Amino acid sequence: MDSLTQIVLGAACGEIILGKKIGNKALLFGAIGGTIPDLDVFIGGLLYDNEINAMVFHRGFMHSILFSILGAFLFGWITHKLYNTGKRLNSTTQKDWIWLFFVSLFTHPILDCFTPYGTQLFAPFSDYRIAFNNISVVDPLYTLPFLICLIVVLFLKRTNSKRLKWTKAGIYISSAYMIFTIGNKLYIDAVFEKSFEKAGVSYNRFSAQPTILNNILWYAVAETEDKYHLTFYSLFDKSKTAEKIITVDKQHNLIDMNDENLQKLAWFSNGYYNVYKKEKIGTYKYTDLRYPMLNPDDINTSVFNFTVFYENEEWDILPFNGSPPSKEDFAKFTERFWGI
Repeated sequence: MDSLTQIVLGAACGEIILGKKIGNKALLFGAIGGTIPDLDVFIGGLLYDNEINAMVFHRGFMHSILFSILGAFLFGWITHKLYNTGKRLNSTTQKDWIWLFFVSLFTHPILDCFTPYGTQLFAPFSDYRIAFNNISVVDPLYTLPFLICLIVVLFLKRTNSKRLKWTKAGIYISSAYMIFTIGNKLYIDAVFEKSFEKAGVSYNRFSAQPTILNNILWYAVAETEDKYHLTFYSLFDKSKTAEKIITVDKQHNLIDMNDENLQKLAWFSNGYYNVYKKEKIGTYKYTDLRYPMLNPDDINTSVFNFTVFYENEEWDILPFNGSPPSKEDFAKFTERFWGI
């Protein structure tokens, strides 16, 4: 999920493990632990000149179970060595710090698994990405109540028993909302199944996920032999099925997708993508159709698209190289959110 949410969850882990011993510093170190896995965005940029490889590196090894274990011992050992000096000598143990970093590191990819992006939890042994698709990458209803509870904790002394109660309250509230989104996902999947059946779309598979910032308006993409069928459904819709379905061509044959880098790009999209030629010769628009359009009526407002080009004897991308969304697109999104 987004950085703020991971910071909040990591801080809560720190408070649970070491709050009684070191107070607000436990929140700080937990937040640091919860942030570490997402540093792969910057590390990938340093390791790879090719943007495709850098993008694929994100939510890879640094989001795995193995990294959580190795990182816990490494960061726990380093932090204990630096912290266990002067007046703080023997106030904490190395085991405390290893446990703090393990919990904050491990809960990060676990939380990410519930989003549509996908997390390589078993890397480097497997590149399978776990994505339950039940909550948006950014969802204020998950994050804000949790954040408010931890802000209260900041103003309580470390010896105050209410610190733990407020921390647990944040965990319980956010977890209850997560359970709601899972149930909502099961319901919405059934709605989309009925919707495609009603529209006569005989699909091979489909994927559904909530749109950004909410769990009310959902988007689905269904795959057939040579096309994709895109639709939206809001919990505020009067109908029991999605009524409008947009159909787009795959056009996968426009580029030789057997190329190693392009195969990585297709893997990243879980096979849900289409390709269009751009005006400039040798460049293509690649749209990751797992993610919804901002304007539900216009496929060209899909935010997750790249310009694909061939340079220095390899395929590469310019990420998110499109026109910024307009006020009209935002208005269409808001209108669709409230149902039809």
